[in-house]
Amino acid sequence: MLSAGVALAALAVAGQAEAQSRRLTAVPYIELGQVLDADLNSGDVLTYSTIAAGIDVAASSARLTGQLSYRYERRIAWDDRIGDDDIHTGLARVSAQVARGLTLEAGGIATRSRSDIRGAAPGVLVGNVDNISQVYAVYGGPSYATRAGPVAIAASYQAGYTKVESPSFTAVPAGQPRLDYYDDSFGQAAGVSASVRPGQVLPVGLTASGGWEREDAGQLDGRYQSWRVRGDALLPVSPYVALTGGIGYERVETSNRAALTDAAGAPVVDRDGRFVTDPAAPRQIAYRTDGVYYDAGVVWRPNRRLAAEAHVGKRYGSLSYTGLLTYQASEHVGFAADVYDSVTTFGRQLRTGLANLPTSFLSARDAFTQQYNGCIFSTSGSTPGGCLNDVFQSISTASYRARGVDAVLSITRGRSTYGGGVGYANRKLFNRDSVPGVTLFGIEDQSAYGQLFFNRTLTALSTFDANLFVNYYESGIARSAGLWSYGGTASYGHSFGRITTTASAGVYAFDTGDVDTAWSAQALLAARYSF
Repeated sequence: MLSAGVALAALAVAGQAEAQSRRLTAVPYIELGQVLDADLNSGDVLTYSTIAAGIDVAASSARLTGQLSYRYERRIAWDDRIGDDDIHTGLARVSAQVARGLTLEAGGIATRSRSDIRGAAPGVLVGNVDNISQVYAVYGGPSYATRAGPVAIAASYQAGYTKVESPSFTAVPAGQPRLDYYDDSFGQAAGVSASVRPGQVLPVGLTASGGWEREDAGQLDGRYQSWRVRGDALLPVSPYVALTGGIGYERVETSNRAALTDAAGAPVVDRDGRFVTDPAAPRQIAYRTDGVYYDAGVVWRPNRRLAAEAHVGKRYGSLSYTGLLTYQASEHVGFAADVYDSVTTFGRQLRTGLANLPTSFLSARDAFTQQYNGCIFSTSGSTPGGCLNDVFQSISTASYRARGVDAVLSITRGRSTYGGGVGYANRKLFNRDSVPGVTLFGIEDQSAYGQLFFNRTLTALSTFDANLFVNYYESGIARSAGLWSYGGTASYGHSFGRITTTASAGVYAFDTGDVDTAWSAQALLAARYSF
């Protein structure tokens, strides 16, 4: 379940905002639905009922912006071909200015995502879904900014927790090696910086910064730890262009312990299928970098709506490329693209991606669309949204080097909102090859993804939504073929006072190797009562 503490905190802060500005909406609801899932290859049809309860909260004031959308769903089977199930889906983001210069940020997510990168890649999560884990994450912390004469000073702290339940049947072909299952992790990060703008003291702008991070994971007692210090310079060469360069020192180390083994030398697993850690085993280094890193780049800001920067340098023992492009054509049109490169973990990457999401987003409207495990789109053109596809391409206990690119576009035209997201992600996994049962040493996996969405308010009482998506996954593991998943959904909603009815339909395809493409179709009818 999405952390009750985060939810209550968000509601409490939103309640304070109501007293200040009255711009607060809170809509709890209950919903009954009927779902049909048809296998178009075999002709098999499953039906089941759902009962759900949820709440949508949004707040906006001069000091606070935030949104929470949470839904609990209970599936009720008509026969034994589909099991009863509990599903939690939710997203929360809040930013509150509690005092001059002091801001509190918090967020949380509850979603379902694919676990094993070699396994099934469901895109419409209805029926008996293979290779899926329930995922939860929360984070929060303060940031502070002030000035001492010409020097701008900033400091921040963040703590977060991630939990992953054991996956359903992964549908991995026989003969493939077993992978370990992610459990949970607790992470902390702190940073401080001091900077001077160009022309205030010197012709160049200068920044000095430092940071520390640590994450402790449950599976095999995993640990991520890093320290860094860095200096940057910014030299304007025209009113719109500046050259930048930086050099720093960092130490990044990831480690874990071995799995407990039985008399035959096989790793021992618990009832959830996770490895049991050998407490007597010494800590073993999976990855370490310790030394100087540097980069140089260019910053281009021709106007207040467009900003771009690109950097190239040496980090993690090889060339490293990063960049960022943002374009706000108007208050209703926004675009953002990000090129990233970092050594990280699943928990850290998820919490970072969550923190980068907007505080106002399009919430899920039915069981088919926006499970919050892909692209999440903003309701404001100034912050188009962000994608979590690179995080959720699979759930790995190993640390890894993550490189890739994401791009998001969001447009609002009258009663219509539409846009899309696209990206590519590559991960090089780090694990010691001497850990029994862990088989990912040196593996590189990758994925590519795209998503389009359209939302239209037809009348004051009716809406229409549509989504198209495509994903490609390649595990890098021997004898494991790449796989595709693609499909689309459409929903129509009509309100009758406090009651909203929804009709949804979807089609989904899964394609891997020489196996025939698996096609399925889904339909849903639901009625929601909002209080």
